[in-house]
Amino acid sequence: MRSDQNFINNAFVPSITSKAMPVYSPVNEAQVAQVALASAEDALGAVDIAAKAQKGWRQLTSIERAGFLHKLADALLARKEAIGQALALESGKSLEDATNEAVYAADITRYHAEWARRIEGEIIPSDSPSENLLLQREPIGVVACLIPFNYPVYTLLRKIAPALITGNSVVVRPSNNTPSSAFEIAKALQDSGIPAGVVNILTMDHATAESVCTHPKVGMITLTGSVGAGRKVLEYSQVNIAKSSLELGGKSPAIVEADADLEKAAREIVASKTTNCGQLCTAIERVYVHEAIYDEFVALLKGQMSERQFGDRAQDASFMGPLINENARLNIHQMVERAIDDGASLEVGGYIPEGKGHFYPPTLLTNCRQDMEIVQEEIFGPVLPVLKYTDADQALELANDHQFGLASVIYTENYRTAMKVANNIEAGEIYINRTPADPYQGFHAGWKRSGLGGDDGKHGMLEYTQTRLVVLNY
Repeated sequence: MRSDQNFINNAFVPSITSKAMPVYSPVNEAQVAQVALASAEDALGAVDIAAKAQKGWRQLTSIERAGFLHKLADALLARKEAIGQALALESGKSLEDATNEAVYAADITRYHAEWARRIEGEIIPSDSPSENLLLQREPIGVVACLIPFNYPVYTLLRKIAPALITGNSVVVRPSNNTPSSAFEIAKALQDSGIPAGVVNILTMDHATAESVCTHPKVGMITLTGSVGAGRKVLEYSQVNIAKSSLELGGKSPAIVEADADLEKAAREIVASKTTNCGQLCTAIERVYVHEAIYDEFVALLKGQMSERQFGDRAQDASFMGPLINENARLNIHQMVERAIDDGASLEVGGYIPEGKGHFYPPTLLTNCRQDMEIVQEEIFGPVLPVLKYTDADQALELANDHQFGLASVIYTENYRTAMKVANNIEAGEIYINRTPADPYQGFHAGWKRSGLGGDDGKHGMLEYTQTRLVVLNY
């Protein structure tokens, strides 16, 4: 069983209080690691260290910072097997998927390194003939990064890479469900030569995380998590008026038109719903099917979901893995039971398997209504509610009748229908004839309760900057 200490000022250090937190496998519920739990004193000290290190880090040219990020990407690839092994144990992912996540993390690190010569300001015309207005882009300072459990390796680099290239330092709180992989990343940080104190990684309880987020030297808080967690971050940000970037809940609708390639749509929707056991913010969460093909498409979904097996992915990588913990499984099962009580029809799945592990079968619900909890609330598991519609206008209305607006999908061969939906969908992303897979160069940002700000691309990088206007009179 592995044992990890917090990473502060480029070194692994024991917690002042010597408290440890166990980490359990969601596959067999056995303890696979223990990590030092940071005290408030540990964490606040890390913020002070990060603030001091940031003063030197921001003085480097952006191309010098990029050089360190490229070295970090090299180090992540060199350690991808170790990172993958840690992640597979704590998350239930297959070793291949977990290792590939480290590769994707290296890729997005390189992507942001390449912004070094592209972080631009503006020259703005002045009302005075003897004056120039210069708008500069500057770092914010110390960024608190709050990482989720579902893709913890990728998301950690998705946040710290743009923060670092723009001249910030970071204090990272990995998920308490999946912290070990973060400490393998810390070893890559050591290998990269990034100056001490620029990146600090600590496991924390909620109270300690709050003390970090409300520290006067923290200028920005970035979170990928639930709406409830986002509300807490907004409370924290009020203390020092810190900037917040929040990627929160999703309830991605998929609209399936009568002219769609039905087999392709069914295959991709089921894959979206069962990848990582449905624990993905942009996974398809509700399907709207045209009445002309409803029965045919439901049969395709049922066949695909019935064939999808679940189990230990270390034994068979083709299996769908477990949910992250027992609370997640119970909450999802209770949602399914309430939906059935409210009139939904269970086509497949919908039970708690016997034995160890937090497994839940692929579950298909038909005869659902728009007002049902299962359609209105994020499931974050392998459960798919299906609804019928009569025309594209109604489908668009139903897709938009929601508190969330992260990603969305339409399957159709009619470009007029596709563009009408694309131009009117109330979501930060729409994918046409494919399911979501956030491109590095895009902008992953939610509407409504799905978040504030966003990740990826030029706009995600600029989230980590603030502006200064220089008024130059001559």
